[in-house]
Amino acid sequence: MADSFSLILMDKPSGVTSFSSLGPIKREHRGVKVGHAGTLDKFASGLMVVLLGGATKLNPVFSSFDKEYIASVRFGAETDTLDPEGEVIAEGPIPSEEAIRSILPSFLGRQMQVPPAYSAIHVDGRRAYKEARKGNGPEMPEREIEISSIELLSFDGEEAIIRTSVSKGTYIRALARDIALRLGSRAHLSQLRRLRIGPWTLEDRHRSTKELLQMTGLFSDAALDPSERKAIDNGTIRGRSVLSDSDPDRPYAFLSFDGIPYGIGQKSGGRLSVMARF
Repeated sequence: MADSFSLILMDKPSGVTSFSSLGPIKREHRGVKVGHAGTLDKFASGLMVVLLGGATKLNPVFSSFDKEYIASVRFGAETDTLDPEGEVIAEGPIPSEEAIRSILPSFLGRQMQVPPAYSAIHVDGRRAYKEARKGNGPEMPEREIEISSIELLSFDGEEAIIRTSVSKGTYIRALARDIALRLGSRAHLSQLRRLRIGPWTLEDRHRSTKELLQMTGLFSDAALDPSERKAIDNGTIRGRSVLSDSDPDRPYAFLSFDGIPYGIGQKSGGRLSVMARF
């Protein structure tokens, strides 16, 4: 696939924003649109999916994937940002390892979570974090999330290392806050590392764009009629234009003419449309 349609798995370092971390890739691919699926906080590190060219149109698909993290939860103090960059706003007693281990299973499953005030969520048309910085912390609306796994890896008497898999929209900073509150304590995240997005981990960085897309299980292979090439280039895919589809039930397809890759198609309501060309 051409550079104008690519996926790159990147290991974002801590201390830089998700936007700033894209700088080297943007300089290498000048003139090509560059985006990413799934923002990481500045203090966090780990897997980010970088999208180039037409692949940016798949952002909503990848942003909906579940994610896995290793989180360092420091008990005893809650900060306004719920991370190490904020100011301490509350303190509480440090719970025992036994108490932490016993409470974690209660966070499994679907539940409502209040996002942090310091987040990019829009509240009444304004970014929540901008209002929080002004001292006008907005009332954050609850949202439904799901936690599919949560495990205590270690506890040193102050900091708990927790591994968890969560749905789209889950804030691990808020999870740390809520764990502490349920234990009668206060806490914030001292470190956060993302290990996985959907089927991808950092170990998959060597894979090609097509291999990465195939790992999602969302794409079939559709052969298009070469005699319809002109019409398809003009944005028209008729029913007779598709000669074969390896799995019509999958929502997306790799499109090709005579075995030569053409682009990505989306299926909806029995219709196939071109999302991006290679």
